[in-house]
Amino acid sequence: MVHSKEFEALVDDAKRRVVEVTIDEVQARQSRGETVRLIDTREDDEWRAGRIKGAEHLGRGVIERDIVAKAPDKDEELILYCGGGFRSALAADNLQRMGYTKVRSLAGGWREWTQRGLPTEK
Repeated sequence: MVHSKEFEALVDDAKRRVVEVTIDEVQARQSRGETVRLIDTREDDEWRAGRIKGAEHLGRGVIERDIVAKAPDKDEELILYCGGGFRSALAADNLQRMGYTKVRSLAGGWREWTQRGLPTEK
């Protein structure tokens, strides 16, 4: 997808403050039996078309409004993902501003996850 330079600048700025995790890191943790809380920040239609197995949905348009009810422990690790890691970085940046201390963004997002043939569900 082609993004405007303004959008990319906004994402780059957010990524300076956000910790990104790789798919390899998430997979390693899952294979060790660790609980990994994945939050899908994509649009409703993207979510309905398919998602990472076990993920929860809080779309980019509502995550800041609804996160406290869904994840009241601001010290719990939350790994956000979107299509490619841009929207999730923006959302993670905002959640940090709201006091969340262990919010992460999944580098590569849904596109890389599916390209690797990793577990998904509908």
